[in-house]
Amino acid sequence: MFSKVIPQGHCVIVERFGKPVRVAHSGLRFFLPGLDKLKDVGRVWADRTNKDGVFIELMEQICDTGSRECFTHDNVKLIVDCVYRWRITDPVKAVYEVDELHKSLKEAVLGEIRSFIGKNELNTVLASRSRISENVVAVVSETARRWGVNLTGVEVQELKADDATQGAMLQQLEASRRAEAIRLEAEGKAFAAVQEAEAAKKAAILRAEAANAAIKLVAEGEQAYLAMLKDAVGADAAAKVLIAQKTLDAYRQAAGDPSAKVYLPLSALPPVLTGEAAK
Repeated sequence: MFSKVIPQGHCVIVERFGKPVRVAHSGLRFFLPGLDKLKDVGRVWADRTNKDGVFIELMEQICDTGSRECFTHDNVKLIVDCVYRWRITDPVKAVYEVDELHKSLKEAVLGEIRSFIGKNELNTVLASRSRISENVVAVVSETARRWGVNLTGVEVQELKADDATQGAMLQQLEASRRAEAIRLEAEGKAFAAVQEAEAAKKAAILRAEAANAAIKLVAEGEQAYLAMLKDAVGADAAAKVLIAQKTLDAYRQAAGDPSAKVYLPLSALPPVLTGEAAK
């Protein structure tokens, strides 16, 4: 019997006659010499195991896809770099159900990223980082489960276009901002014009109402004055006095300009002012 200390967060697969019989987890473990053999995964998992080559890491791992070129649906080249997190949940499946687990998982993530970008246009892709991550996790997780792996997350670290495309996007953005500024300025002027028209309308209404009120007050005053005259001198005399006042008001208005001279014949005056009414 031989023993081996398995580090925390690791395990080993025990084989007998080339077939896996059990999984030994962390701690001091004993094995039967000649029958038990520890599966060596160091040849294909060299960067993921320790120097013994038999330890399988069970803790969550973080891997980088590296910068890769992808093309959008409108044929724009993008440079994409993602980080994905995963952990082994079934060591037997991870070793025996897939060849070169780490490489296969990386290619599955990259393949789904390329597929998503290839189905969408540039503007949609640039605005959909979260959708890229959610889509990759949803699609690749099903495949990863068959390999005894749980894909816990994908994060897009870099997503950029080439220099020519970035220059065109910058010009488009500047043009869009100028157009928006012009639109806002036009809307502001239109709003100001509407407000000015509304103010002019309200002022005209107020002036008309004031004029109507003034006319009404004048008419009421004249009616009261005429009633007093009627009571004092009689209806005929009151009418003649009122006509004379109106005539004088008209003459006063005609001669209101100091620089103008107005000559009126005596016959233009009402009889009440010339004394003829008394004859």
